[in-house]
Amino acid sequence: MPTYAYACKNCGHRFDAVQSFAEPALTECPECSGELRKQYGSIGVTFNGAGFYRTDSRSSGSSSAASGGGASSSSSASSTSEAKSSPAPAGS
Repeated sequence: MPTYAYACKNCGHRFDAVQSFAEPALTECPECSGELRKQYGSIGVTFNGAGFYRTDSRSSGSSSAASGGGASSSSSASSTSEAKSSPAPAGS
């Protein structure tokens, strides 16, 4: 379940609450019974793998495609996947 950060508009009390997505947002401060507001911060998301960076999937122009840079990376990727898949049947 996600953790939400809340802050009171009256007294400034700050706290975290673990709530499900289906639960309604908290509206009353536990300290002074004042009005609460949700605080939004940065989220902890990590993108792993190929294709998430500008240099992974985009070329800077047609000059790199003409030099065969895309074809060599494609063939090396397929040979890597073949190398990974070939030991599995041999081990079974």
